[in-house]
Amino acid sequence: MSSKRLRVLQFICPTGFYGAERWILALARYLPADVSCDLAVTHEAENQDLKLVREYRSQALGDVFELPMRHRFDTRVVTELAGLLVDEQIDVIHTHGYKSDILGIVAARRAGIPCLVTPHGFENARDLKLRFFIWAGCRALRHADAVAPLSRQLGDDARAAGVAEERLHYIQNGVDLGEVEAERKRPKPATEGKRRIGFIGQLISRKNVAELLRIFDRIHSERGGDVELLLLGDGGERVALEALAKTLGSHGDIHFLGFREDRLALLHSFDLFTMTSSLEGIPRCLMEACAMGVPVAAYGIPGVDQLLEHDQTGLLAAPGDSDTLGTHWLRILNDSELAARLGAKARLFVQEHYSAHRMAREYTALFHRLTGASQEQAA
Repeated sequence: MSSKRLRVLQFICPTGFYGAERWILALARYLPADVSCDLAVTHEAENQDLKLVREYRSQALGDVFELPMRHRFDTRVVTELAGLLVDEQIDVIHTHGYKSDILGIVAARRAGIPCLVTPHGFENARDLKLRFFIWAGCRALRHADAVAPLSRQLGDDARAAGVAEERLHYIQNGVDLGEVEAERKRPKPATEGKRRIGFIGQLISRKNVAELLRIFDRIHSERGGDVELLLLGDGGERVALEALAKTLGSHGDIHFLGFREDRLALLHSFDLFTMTSSLEGIPRCLMEACAMGVPVAAYGIPGVDQLLEHDQTGLLAAPGDSDTLGTHWLRILNDSELAARLGAKARLFVQEHYSAHRMAREYTALFHRLTGASQEQAA
């Protein structure tokens, strides 16, 4: 049996530094020494300074390859990517996101190596061009050598897209608990006297942030303005959401902070973490909130309900029931014992079931299985 070090290439077309990008860092950080984990990213006009690239290099996780794209759907990058796979003797390409799935699957076929796809979520976008690309990405999943969804719901979505059962390998999501725990042990950051409600994530349609703003406005009025809302992240709906916020009576206490280097310190300062998403995988930001011990109230959609059990590790409302979700916010803000109990139980649950160590072990086994099958077929 060969002792050759297994070489894996993580491939993503980044849109910022969100769940998928941080997930790649966590996986690469915890893979064993016999797996070399390199990174390839596409470079487009809007993403020239990539936080993911800077972090990958600063942490010395592996080699980084940057592939320029002339426009958003430049398929000519396939040829460059296929050449990279051959020249660098990559054993497995591991893709993340609709665009990278399509490009990666085609490049892997040309290079004669297996392609593993990890879906991080299925978008319900309004833009027609994006919807077509999402449709094409879902169709491409059928041609991957393996698909490893991060949640049971994502597994069902992959089946609905036509992925054969024998190609599905459910590997439960994981989070880098080390960096969260290091922040949690520090003193809680001081605030300006207002109770702090927070959200972290992309400002895109499936996050349903407009509803979150309206709930906050109602709670702000009921509590006499002693709360503030912090929104960390960016995305295509930010301008419209900022415009909506300006029409609300609570607008002075709504803060759009964009991407922040001190994300975890800000998370630590939250009195309540909330989500109103209509569609998720297993949200990394929610796992981090639970690991930090911040109490959570959210809509109980698939994925979220794998992390939170109502009245045990969080408070859940039926999707779209904004009145009940607002009531859950008030319960947490008004009852410090409840907030502490929910936060503590959620932290213990995530530590036990969602560590990056466990996730990396399971991916390592899958990488070896894929390369073993590939070598048998080539023999």
